[in-house]
Amino acid sequence: MCGIVGYVGSQQAVPVLVEGLTRLEHRGYDSAGLALLGTTGLKVAKRAGRVRDLSEELPKRFAGRIGVGHTRWATHGPANDVNAHPHTDAKGLVAVVHNGIIDNASALRQRLSDEGVELASDTDTEVLAHLVALSEADTLEGKVSDALAAVEGTYGLAVLHVDFPDRMVVARNGSPLIVGVGEREMYVASDLAAIVRHTTTVAHLDDGEIATVTASGFTTYRLDLTRTAHDTMTLDVDPTAYDAGEHDSFMHKEMLEQPAAARRVLRGRLDERFGTAHLGGLNMDARETRAIRRVKILGCGSAYYVGQMGASLVEELARIPADAEAASEFRYRNPIIEPDTLYVAVSQSGETIDTLLAVQEIRRKGGRVIGLVNVVGSAIARECDGGIYLHAGPEVAVASTKALSNMFLGFALLALQLGRVRDLSIADGRRLIAGLQQLPDQIESVLAQEETLAALAGRLAAAESLFFVGRVRGFPVAREGAQKFKEISYRHAEAYQTSELKHGPLALIAPEVPTVAIVPDDELTGRNVAALHEIAARRGPLVVVTHEGVDLGEVDAERVVVPKNERELDPILLTVPLQLLAYHAALALGHDIDKPRNLAKSVTVE
Repeated sequence: MCGIVGYVGSQQAVPVLVEGLTRLEHRGYDSAGLALLGTTGLKVAKRAGRVRDLSEELPKRFAGRIGVGHTRWATHGPANDVNAHPHTDAKGLVAVVHNGIIDNASALRQRLSDEGVELASDTDTEVLAHLVALSEADTLEGKVSDALAAVEGTYGLAVLHVDFPDRMVVARNGSPLIVGVGEREMYVASDLAAIVRHTTTVAHLDDGEIATVTASGFTTYRLDLTRTAHDTMTLDVDPTAYDAGEHDSFMHKEMLEQPAAARRVLRGRLDERFGTAHLGGLNMDARETRAIRRVKILGCGSAYYVGQMGASLVEELARIPADAEAASEFRYRNPIIEPDTLYVAVSQSGETIDTLLAVQEIRRKGGRVIGLVNVVGSAIARECDGGIYLHAGPEVAVASTKALSNMFLGFALLALQLGRVRDLSIADGRRLIAGLQQLPDQIESVLAQEETLAALAGRLAAAESLFFVGRVRGFPVAREGAQKFKEISYRHAEAYQTSELKHGPLALIAPEVPTVAIVPDDELTGRNVAALHEIAARRGPLVVVTHEGVDLGEVDAERVVVPKNERELDPILLTVPLQLLAYHAALALGHDIDKPRNLAKSVTVE
């Protein structure tokens, strides 16, 4: 959840590091810091607050051609200057930046304390600096290997040492880390965003790997220091995709990019002749596909909710039992892994630790798992047996929008392909393809209602608590709507199945508690409208997201009308206006939309 950037080369490191940290603030913005190796040894500057606060207070003679930077999302200890990274040993010879959590940090802190080491911070990371300093190995690689041998937990880390002024050593276990290759200069980062303006040629470290990085190149090792071979890849990424441009926030930019992103994920994957989808990345032939008896979808947060939408698509189109589960809980219940179940891991970043660990549990027990991820070369993409890349483009805002929409479309393509090798007719396949082809333009028409939705959001922002309700296909839409609203507006928002209101939650309906209801034009419209009457009878304010022509009767409600598509595809069109409502509510309340409190973009700690 934190951000790391490092540089080794012939130019001054500070501008590269500060720029990189600015681009990584979506991964953590409690505090920031830099460590440099220069002619006078190791220099460290760090402070609580944003990267700009650190940049404004850097000493004038803060120079060096090798350095690391870090932006923190606090886990151990509050956000203050002392707990900010980098952390050093007692003599100031070693500096460490670290993402992840050291599970046995308490025991290590006690051990170090018993040995006379004075610990300055509350963090788990500080123990790494002391362990490196205490190692008697002759090389920096050996010192880091010794330190990591004592560690239990997850880490992406970078280490500098005064006695080894030409290099840094980095390591990965469960937290992403890449090495970027330049011309006689090298980069390290936890996310490509930090270094994309300098290089797009990278190597992704594997779990349990160490790398030595110098200006002339890098060498990789296992933890026991046996050499490993590592290829680089050049990623097809436009650096301007990481800029907000004329938009006030990345979230706003990314919402408006949804039509283009939707066109990308569909391009080349629709086969009108046979009414099916082409997903060669699944690495399954028709016989293997027909053998699937169940689909289990795993994701966290918004990925979990869109996974519920995906499960509905699979059941309706392929007639295969399907369900979605929170990946964070999956491995802890000792799940039964069935050979005829297709497991699907969903993650925008491809690095979500809970989902990655679920994938590893499935593979350990012999299951087949595919990934729906947005980042080429990410850990989940590399761990899976196959998958579907989302092609949404870089997503920086913490609140997912365009990646979420493309996840839904990825599930639609998967369900279509599964359905067509089973019992879905070619006519139905072509019907779905026609609907998918309409979606980008229809999403654009929903986004065109932004001004109207902004005014409505301003009124909702005044409420301290809200309900979001929906049934069957509409329930995960309601859950995602509540998630968006709470994570960036900080208003309490709760999602319920509309049918469950009368079994308890109706007690909370009151004039000061608005309800956002998902009421598509489908087989449950009448039931949904009846529930609206129950809410209205208790003077609960209503916002109804619905289709043209749906008769709400005498209910007094503010209507948000979205275009009608095929009923299986309607959920994504019902979701888009909820993104705009959450965005404009947060804007009306004056919040920092791209950096919501207590949250960060990529969740790489359990």
